Amino acid sequence: MAQGALVLVGVALTVFFLFTVLPGDPVALLAGQRSDPATRAAIAADLGLDQPVPLQLVGYLNDVSPLGLHPRDSAGTAKYGGLALLPLGEKAVVLKVPYLRRSFQSNKDVLSILLDHFTGTLWLALAAMLLASVLGIGFGIVAALKPHSWLDRALITTSVLGISVPSFVAGILIAMTFGFYWSHWTGLNLTGQLYETDPFSGRHLVLRNLLLPAFALGIRPLAVITQLTRSSMLDVLSQDYIRTARAKGLSGYQVVVGHALKNALNPVLTAVSGWLASLMAGAFFIEYIFNWKGLGTVTLRAVENLDFPVVMGATIFIAFLFVVVNIVVDILYAVLDPRVKLN
Repeated sequence: MAQGALVLVGVALTVFFLFTVLPGDPVALLAGQRSDPATRAAIAADLGLDQPVPLQLVGYLNDVSPLGLHPRDSAGTAKYGGLALLPLGEKAVVLKVPYLRRSFQSNKDVLSILLDHFTGTLWLALAAMLLASVLGIGFGIVAALKPHSWLDRALITTSVLGISVPSFVAGILIAMTFGFYWSHWTGLNLTGQLYETDPFSGRHLVLRNLLLPAFALGIRPLAVITQLTRSSMLDVLSQDYIRTARAKGLSGYQVVVGHALKNALNPVLTAVSGWLASLMAGAFFIEYIFNWKGLGTVTLRAVENLDFPVVMGATIFIAFLFVVVNIVVDILYAVLDPRVKLN
């Protein structure tokens, strides 16, 4: 957890310096090109852009940190949704939800924008990961039980192709093939959302709109999990305790599922957990291709509009997801493998 905190500090420093030196004038974006100098000066002062870069950095880290130094008055603490813990003169150490600033375009709180779009990305990533995990583990087991057979070679060749094709290329091909040219056969749409609103029946869930983007996003992790499962299963099946289990007369199902698979899942779990966080970040172009409402769509539009707070907030938000997923994986290691202990 301490290492994760350091990672988040490093990400915050990186995005601050990156977007501080980028071209573009946020004051002109907010005030308009024909605004007077007084209006621009007021906006710059409100955003803290009239201060030296070191002071801007301190202010930014103070905002994005869950512990910050802010005025003791109720308006100051309410702005960050925090609780004053330690009074220090006119200010106090406040425990708060990280404040990711406000959007230059809509003037909405960045965190609320990200949370509003996070649900779509989460469901897309979970669906892609579920598809990749179930099929990948199944294909890997089949390939390991029949090594060097035509089926094994076919699965390995297909997985190599899946790794080689970038997800955005696969997304375009899948969208045009199944969502456009063959849509009258598949019944799938080129674009769509998880929820649709009908004027008569109201808002309802449309799972078919999730199929194509989830498949496009899950191709690469599916290929990786297939190869990892095959390799791990081949290694475990050659162990002495597997031969002992077979010598005791256990069925093939009991040997594979009860003994081999559980011990072979550690590297697969690492891949699944890493890909789950990666898919949330890598879904950007897939969401853009399928016009899916998620973090990718809102972030790419923010890049186009030079809405730096949204881009910076999305980067920190995704880094936080990576850290949380890695911590959860460390705990799951101890659950799945009794040889791993949590100190």
